Amino acid sequence: METINSYLPYLKGYDYTGKTPVIIDFHATWCGPCKALMPLVERLAETYEGKVKVLKVDVDKNIALAQAANIRSVPTLFFIDKVGNIERTIGGMSYQALCAKADELVNA
Repeated sequence: METINSYLPYLKGYDYTGKTPVIIDFHATWCGPCKALMPLVERLAETYEGKVKVLKVDVDKNIALAQAANIRSVPTLFFIDKVGNIERTIGGMSYQALCAKADELVNA
């Protein structure tokens, strides 16, 4: 799992199409539901290592990216398929639901 401290290298250097699906967890350190979701996202990153790239973004440290992504509530998850399509989910998810979404991305 990677933490994005400076989002610009990721936006300019990462190709969101044709290679590896991406899950981005937009969170905040003060957010209770984010804290509950974090170990599930970390477990997901381990389980799908090499199949899905999992990134986490602290919205307070990356205000410009959060604004560009139109993040209005945390946690917000972006599920980005190999074509670059983004599905946005707001709120917590169970580990089973996260795995189901990751499977959809991998098998798409």
